[in-house]
Amino acid sequence: MKNSESDQAFFIESDEDDDKDSIRGEDDGNESEFSNYSDDNPHHQSKPSSLNPSWPQSYRQSIDLYSSVPSPSLNFLGTPTLSRLGSSFLSSSLTRRHTPEILPSLSKPFLPPATDNQQPQERRSSHSLLPPRGSSAKKLPPYQKSSKVSHELPLARQSSYGQSVVNGINVLCGVGILSTPYAVKEGGWVGLLLLFLFGVLSFYTGILLRYCLDSQPGLETYPDIGQAAFGTTGRLIISIILYVELYACCVEYIILESDNLSSLFPNAHLNLGGLILNAHYLFAIMMALAVLPTVWLRDMSVLSYISAGGVVASVLAAGCLFWVGLVDNVGFQIETTKALNLSSFPVAIGLYGYCYSGHAVFPNIYTSMAKRSQYPMVLLTSFCICGVLYAGVAVMGYMMFGESTASQFTLNLPTNLVASKLAVWTTVVNPFTKYALTISPVAMSLEELIPSNHMKSHIYSILIRTGLVLSTLLVALCIPFFGLVMSLIGSLMTMLVTLILPCLCFLSIRKGKITLFQVSLCVLIIAVGSVSLGIGTYTSLAAIIQQLS
Repeated sequence: MKNSESDQAFFIESDEDDDKDSIRGEDDGNESEFSNYSDDNPHHQSKPSSLNPSWPQSYRQSIDLYSSVPSPSLNFLGTPTLSRLGSSFLSSSLTRRHTPEILPSLSKPFLPPATDNQQPQERRSSHSLLPPRGSSAKKLPPYQKSSKVSHELPLARQSSYGQSVVNGINVLCGVGILSTPYAVKEGGWVGLLLLFLFGVLSFYTGILLRYCLDSQPGLETYPDIGQAAFGTTGRLIISIILYVELYACCVEYIILESDNLSSLFPNAHLNLGGLILNAHYLFAIMMALAVLPTVWLRDMSVLSYISAGGVVASVLAAGCLFWVGLVDNVGFQIETTKALNLSSFPVAIGLYGYCYSGHAVFPNIYTSMAKRSQYPMVLLTSFCICGVLYAGVAVMGYMMFGESTASQFTLNLPTNLVASKLAVWTTVVNPFTKYALTISPVAMSLEELIPSNHMKSHIYSILIRTGLVLSTLLVALCIPFFGLVMSLIGSLMTMLVTLILPCLCFLSIRKGKITLFQVSLCVLIIAVGSVSLGIGTYTSLAAIIQQLS
């Protein structure tokens, strides 16, 4: 993924000029819808040309691997280069048209300078590998050469509507579904209104990200939006927040494995010269050791393919919950449920907020779509499907377990039932493929800081990735509270990424070009996000400290 500095040229040979022409024509058609929106903002369109490449440059590539559902037509028996090219829906169709012959060190600059005065409004993707029309091979301009980080050919505008929806669901519907019954327990039935409220607000801020991306050429990722809005400082702050959120998710994976495996094997322990490791410690360490080799992989396209099962795993776990409640007749404890639980209501804020933590990936999904005009419907479909799934699991789980609901509903399921075992093992297996893909963006961002004269040595990458895994293990062992950690992530990180920052960036980038209603709505969302952040973060931290003491 990372190569040393090279002066090699990058060539692409096309055997099907007609296909290439059709792609260009399709892209032009897709851009026309937003041309008016971009044309009325000349101030911001002139802005990017003066900006230099800034850390992180690996964000687009690493997030594409993390979030994208791979193409089922991928042939893993091909060359490593073709496997990388076909590692996701974002590039599956281009691999049938273009074969790269020489792979140099190729890096994504933040915003490439305009070189074609005749087409100033055309979006210039910094990841585009197609030569200009009429040429079968062309050397890339100097500004696309890297001094540090190479990218494995992320190709844009290839996802269909259906593929984009699946990518969106894959991002939104994660381990958060396991804690929705616990969220209802913490906040009461009234707290379910937060699930609906945050869903509506998150959908709207996801649309705002689209308008930020369309405000000027070259914007492709969330950090790009941060730089366009607040300069290099904004890019750095947003990047750090996004990476901390991914890091915290890896901590959650280890806690999740430890809790569920301990429920399956509660008497497991290990005696090391008088040091006794109970089931929780033992399985947390085993999880870290098991995922370590996957984190060392240089090509994670195989993991990206397997991680597509995350959507299936979530649906399967939810189905097992319904089966246990309705078919196995475990029973309901509706009489023990509460309408409102004020004392722990702030914890529910973070748990519900965590359910919609997909905004870090939405810009990647948008810029990868073949027809970008379908983006609002992609978001709406993804949010509706996930919202219904979240609400169904939340209601069913809380009705079944009442005030005894655990932080993960799998811990409440009777261990003697087949459906229960299937739900637990599905939950256990899923993080093994997700962990490496989740920690990889953090690792790649740190690898960018390696001096260029040491880039050829893989030992530095191995040390960084090993250190990250061990640190997540240490944090998980010190703070083994799945529900509270999730609430903290949802209150602090998700509120920033999902509600506050999109509105701030939109107001900054579109300043003077938006209506009073849009300004008022953004201010309202910022206020809701800020209050939720403050109350939820304080309550979660206080609860964690109380548990530790």
